[in-house]
Amino acid sequence: MSNLVRLILGFAVMGGAIALMIFGFWGWGILAFFISVLIIVTFFFNENMLLAQWFLRKDNMPKAEAYLNRITNYEKQLIRAQHGYYNLLVGLIESRKAPMQSEKYFKKSLTLGMTMDHNIALAKLSLAGIAMAKRNKREATMYLAEAKKADKSKLLADQIKQMKDQLGMWDKQQQVRYR
Repeated sequence: MSNLVRLILGFAVMGGAIALMIFGFWGWGILAFFISVLIIVTFFFNENMLLAQWFLRKDNMPKAEAYLNRITNYEKQLIRAQHGYYNLLVGLIESRKAPMQSEKYFKKSLTLGMTMDHNIALAKLSLAGIAMAKRNKREATMYLAEAKKADKSKLLADQIKQMKDQLGMWDKQQQVRYR
């Protein structure tokens, strides 16, 4: 369903809800009002992305990927504010299958922009992990510092600390190796 059609339908149902309440059908009016709010909310938050995110949290990658695959052309089907989040979700799914190929999705999600700081921190933390896998210590350290700065609510503090410890251990191994 097109975004514009969804928005028009939502406001039409809301108008019907108000009319029902005016004519004294309060129960049906309130129900129609909640349905209209649900339709309008799906304009701002795509239902396929919401379901994919839910399945990602449940660690069910095949279903999450199936819901993301329903979005065939994200530039036309999603509003501009969701483009970065779409690439972040694709990157998270891709990182389970082929970690090195997921780098382009995380970088694209950062360039398209995201409003939530913890999602920015998650993308940068993932990029730090990819840089560590490529044995690029300088880039990994840079991404870790940026992730720590972006993680204002400390949701990823444990993962950032763990990755810093791994980076430190990797540095010690390199020193021992070259002695």
